[in-house]
Amino acid sequence: MWEEKNNKLVKNFIFKDFISAFSFLSKVALISEKLDHHPEILNVYNKVTIKLSTHDIGNKVSKKDFDLAKAIDKLI
Repeated sequence: MWEEKNNKLVKNFIFKDFISAFSFLSKVALISEKLDHHPEILNVYNKVTIKLSTHDIGNKVSKKDFDLAKAIDKLI
């Protein structure tokens, strides 16, 4: 579930191993490029944290963030 924290949409993902996490991140990268909206990503082994905010409006959450979050959720 995405949570709004400190003007960002945040979600943690846990995978079975590093390769699975990295594969997911590769897909996130492709979607992000397509939508021209790039997340903040932290990956430690099988754990991925994604944070979304819109820089153009002063690092606040916008429709672009919700759209990217929805697209990312479809990958799981």
